[in-house]
Amino acid sequence: MVNQLILLDKDNNYIMEINLLNGTFSKNEALDLITQMIQLKISFHENKILHSSTEEDIKSRESKIKFLHSELYGLRMFLEENNKDVSLFSKIEVK
Repeated sequence: MVNQLILLDKDNNYIMEINLLNGTFSKNEALDLITQMIQLKISFHENKILHSSTEEDIKSRESKIKFLHSELYGLRMFLEENNKDVSLFSKIEVK
């Protein structure tokens, strides 16, 4: 279930919070969820690269993709060492 909350920041600008994940998952479920989220972000950048007109933008997006792959590798290593369920919390703030 996704809960939404609209707040005001210190400058009276609206902030919308979306609580995307908040729960306990098996390590396989956690890996599956996060892998899908990261793969979606990688696909987003790959699509932008295909339609990009500047070399600077392409290099920036390639760097972001490499970083995401690295983060996913780190997650896999962490979960391999953990035999317990894991808690996942993810919030998106829109300003």
